[in-house]
Amino acid sequence: MDSLPPYAIFLIGALFIPAIGGRLRRVALLLIPLLSGANVINLEQGDDWQLLFLDYELIPVRVDELSLLFGYLFHLAALIAVIFSLHVRDTTQHVAGLVYAGSALGAVFAGDFITLFIFWELMAVSSAFLILSRRTDRATAAGLRYLLIQVLSGVMLLAGAVMRVQETGTLAFEFIGIGSSGGLLIFLAFGIKCAFPLAHNWLTDAYPEATPTGAVFLSAFTTKVAVYALARGFPGTEALIYIGAVMTCFPIFYAVIENDLRRVLAYSMINQIGFMVCGIGIGTALAVNGAVAHAFNDVLFKGLLMMSMGAVLHMTGRINGSELGGLYKSMPMTAGLCIVGAASISAFPLFSGFVSKSMIMVAVLQEGHPGVWLALLFASAGVFHHAGIKIPFFAFFAHDAGLRTSEPPNNMLLAMWIAGALCVFIGIYPWMLYELLPFEVVYTPYDATHVIAQLQLLFFSALAFTWLKLTNLYPPELRSVNLDAEWIYRKVLPDAVRGISRASVPLASALSDGVRGQMLVLGQTMYRHFGPQSTLVRTWLSARMVLWVAGLLGFYLFFYYS
Repeated sequence: MDSLPPYAIFLIGALFIPAIGGRLRRVALLLIPLLSGANVINLEQGDDWQLLFLDYELIPVRVDELSLLFGYLFHLAALIAVIFSLHVRDTTQHVAGLVYAGSALGAVFAGDFITLFIFWELMAVSSAFLILSRRTDRATAAGLRYLLIQVLSGVMLLAGAVMRVQETGTLAFEFIGIGSSGGLLIFLAFGIKCAFPLAHNWLTDAYPEATPTGAVFLSAFTTKVAVYALARGFPGTEALIYIGAVMTCFPIFYAVIENDLRRVLAYSMINQIGFMVCGIGIGTALAVNGAVAHAFNDVLFKGLLMMSMGAVLHMTGRINGSELGGLYKSMPMTAGLCIVGAASISAFPLFSGFVSKSMIMVAVLQEGHPGVWLALLFASAGVFHHAGIKIPFFAFFAHDAGLRTSEPPNNMLLAMWIAGALCVFIGIYPWMLYELLPFEVVYTPYDATHVIAQLQLLFFSALAFTWLKLTNLYPPELRSVNLDAEWIYRKVLPDAVRGISRASVPLASALSDGVRGQMLVLGQTMYRHFGPQSTLVRTWLSARMVLWVAGLLGFYLFFYYS
């Protein structure tokens, strides 16, 4: 291989960033993803690195269609996120962002489980600093919970890899399946990072507490690495079809009642990942292509929505829907770009979400899953409600909250413009994306059936939202914290521990008194036998001692020769 490893420039750049400052640092931050991107473009399929480790063959860099697609995507995402964060003067965030992006690249180019595990855990540690850097009590608590769960995912991955080596004799990261104990453990490790139901709360807990710029990095890498890992290791796994369907549906109900708009986007992220997981579970060429293409598009339109809400938070210091409204008057450009992201995630024709989500929907029907198709259809309508309408409406167009500010810094606007332009470009020229997909694409998104059906769905969803608002049936934006499955470990378990502690105090007191009494009796007995006046320690006559020694010797000789 003539090129550097895909992650090398990011990790090396992170070492030097603390030593430079000012304009030179901003130039270096821009050059790192550009130089690294040029390095990856020079890679060709089959340019693999191999080395031996303890009689096992490791592949720290594997280049094929799937890894190259995610390599291009992560460089594009890193460039946009870096531009969005150029105004930030926090060295910790800059270094963490670069290490995080480099680790994500290392994970998607990893050809063995040891390399994958190393970058899996490096992602966990570096990304946690993007949450902790906000330096609030809530961010600190959420960041530590996030780190704990991400490290747990890595430990499960390592344990599963060890079991798989015992089962297969190889460390190669290829198709796995869930037919073995090691495969099932790896599947669960990937599922945690992919925010499977009941293992998703780290995302809705931590992402909304990240810094305005850190959330943009977070939305691009962690879950998409997990989607890549599932596409690599578990395509065609039927369980993923139904897991993905559940993921698309349940976040809708929580997003509709959520007040924190970045938390709404976190739930929306789970919803969109559900489409990808479902496509990977179907496992056909069309379905996997749709899942991978939707991951590509999601990074762009979800990043755009995260950036628009990050800009609102940066300029106003507020992010709750109940405290915002009327910002289109002072942030019209941000509002317009937010609408582009909303149209993309809602899969409007001529926007990027339409050309990838429809691939998954068609593949689901082709493989004979009408019930799952109906769930995805419901989820498509739901995402238009909570991300396509709620986000721009409550942030920019609802009741005027009296906030008067200005557009965010130019670097923030530039990053949003790039993401918005790509959302439109891919929606108009989808074959530019299709050419990068791992399988040959035989699919036309813009036919009458697809377009009319989607427009009808969007029209009736908008009509339903309007009716609910006019009749005051739409859930109001309340200043509250909503808990879903995390209620178990943030409410039930702490209350149970406190209850057990209170109930155990009398028992512990009784046990303590009993133990104290027995220890006192034992001490008195020991003193009586071993104290200064005891039989064992007093002075004995020499003749009597000689007699005892002779007796013991005779006793020993008797048993020895008998």
